[in-house]
Amino acid sequence: MRDGYIKAAAVTPKVSVADTKFNVEEICSKIKECENQGAKIMVFPELCITGYSCGDLFFQELLLKQAAEGLYDIADFSKDTEGIIFVGLPVCYRGKLYNGAAGLSRGEVLGIVPKSHIPFYNEFYEGRHFTPGEQYFGEITLIPGKKPVPFGSGCLFETEDMPGLVIAAEICEDIWSPMPPSISHALAGANVIVNLSASDETTGKDVYRRDLVKGQSARLICGYIYASAGIDESTQDLVYSGHNIIGENGNLLAESRRFLNETIYSELDIGKLLEERRRMGTFFFSGKEEKEHVPIKFSLKNEETELTRFIDPAPFVPKNKEEREKRCDEILSIQSMGLRKRLAHTHSKCAVVGISGGLDSTLALLVTVRAFDSLGLDRKGIKAVTMPGFGTTDRTYQNAVSMIECLGADFLEISIKAAVEVHFKDIGHDANVHDVTYENSQARERTQILMDVANQCGGLVIGTGDMSELALGWATYNGDHMSMYGVNASVPKTLVRHLVRYYADTCGEEKLEKVLLDVLDTPVSPELLPPSEGKISQKTEDIVGPYELHDFFLYYMLRFGFPPKKVFRLARLAFSGLYEDNVILKWLKNYYTRFFMQQFKRSCLPDGPKVGTIAVSPRGDLRMPSDASARLWLDEIGELEEEYAVS
Repeated sequence: MRDGYIKAAAVTPKVSVADTKFNVEEICSKIKECENQGAKIMVFPELCITGYSCGDLFFQELLLKQAAEGLYDIADFSKDTEGIIFVGLPVCYRGKLYNGAAGLSRGEVLGIVPKSHIPFYNEFYEGRHFTPGEQYFGEITLIPGKKPVPFGSGCLFETEDMPGLVIAAEICEDIWSPMPPSISHALAGANVIVNLSASDETTGKDVYRRDLVKGQSARLICGYIYASAGIDESTQDLVYSGHNIIGENGNLLAESRRFLNETIYSELDIGKLLEERRRMGTFFFSGKEEKEHVPIKFSLKNEETELTRFIDPAPFVPKNKEEREKRCDEILSIQSMGLRKRLAHTHSKCAVVGISGGLDSTLALLVTVRAFDSLGLDRKGIKAVTMPGFGTTDRTYQNAVSMIECLGADFLEISIKAAVEVHFKDIGHDANVHDVTYENSQARERTQILMDVANQCGGLVIGTGDMSELALGWATYNGDHMSMYGVNASVPKTLVRHLVRYYADTCGEEKLEKVLLDVLDTPVSPELLPPSEGKISQKTEDIVGPYELHDFFLYYMLRFGFPPKKVFRLARLAFSGLYEDNVILKWLKNYYTRFFMQQFKRSCLPDGPKVGTIAVSPRGDLRMPSDASARLWLDEIGELEEEYAVS
């Protein structure tokens, strides 16, 4: 349960209809199996103690009595089991019969939640036997001599051993209704919803069921565990498939194959869900929901949960090719439409882009071309400026020239060497000293050229820097840091590559595609130091670290507010076999150090469009003081260094 993770299971046991003794034995067997797998939340199907398809046998007193006794047999069996278990059974309350979900933990029946929405499809369906449950609370005694337990749909199951974890239950049809009880549960604080279900199969229903669970988990920012009745139910009129689903905030974590009675497992990230709710301004609790719910306590042993869920090493980049291409096209559209509006608003017929032959400036030029085309402007109004300096290589220069030619922009070449050498003399800097002054003088000279060319043509300077560089402060203040509109400002470096690749794949021009592919194959570099034997000598990732790591750190730090220890834990899993622990820790420390130290550069960023869930604009997504201390974060990294013996 450390770092906010808890393992859940959705279970479909074998069932013998109306044979409670057989069913209890099967449920107990599955509990043991789940316990061995480390599951702490175990969810069984609707009415699983009796079987869902008992029909009018639910009116039989003996069946009801045996079901209640079976519940306590399960509770007694699980008295040494770590976790909370939900099983379904019919219960009598004040003379009426209810379809109930019982919560069990450490040998106790904690409470019983009745089904709120009873399907009345025909006189033979569930409405013939059961009464809809209510939000009100009472106490129910299932067996004489046993302690009364809370009864009502507003039961909230909480544990002090994992602060923030709150579980609520609903039953099958509840999620299909226009107003599922889980809405009220979530507004009262529940962040895990369990659904004990017996959903029959009809053609195509599985797709809707899956979307329903994913959608509800997204709408309520919760984990959703859906366990359904399986193939052993009566098939007199309907067939059940055991379609189990575990979702989390719109994502499908695990899904069973149908018609196999499978048990599925996954880990829910409660910490992530809590952070999402903190950020969601429209998600708030009201006094009404709080009054309609009663907390029920249970205990858990605080231990580390082994993670089996997939940790994506590239969280900004969709894995599915079709989805990735769709995302790339959408991002290019957002970028170009943002620039389109700025050009139209300022009545600019000219845009100035510095072209280095690298990825970022390539993307900025492609976006500018899209914006000009959408406005019906002549591409010759795009002043594509190459500014060879001391570190420019033939490869990047030729790529820049070829790309500008292919796109039909206006090509300008302005060398910065002579101007920078004069500047070195003016400030008394030795040109043989290749320090930060040597590098930044070139970056600022280039920006001055771009600004002045923009003045000449009455246009705008288009910024090329990406979000990963901004997060690390890898930009020269008032150099490449500055522009009149930064089209790449919220695009992470790992995604820049895919955007350029998508453009190459879809441009339909063989020569342009060839150039773009070579740009993709070129090492990332600012090219501010002289080349070595004609090749790039200054590789960015050798200095600041791999961008795939930094983008991973950036995503989990800013998107979910995870602390360094949790980010490191996830990175170890995501990059297992690629980076050693000490390498990940080295760059994690570098990331946090630079992120806090370089905020002053982000505090005065030019305008630029937001394209995803994360951005670092001081006007929107990142309201952070420029002089905030990194001590708490670096201290935690220091603890990790001690734990993993990293010097």
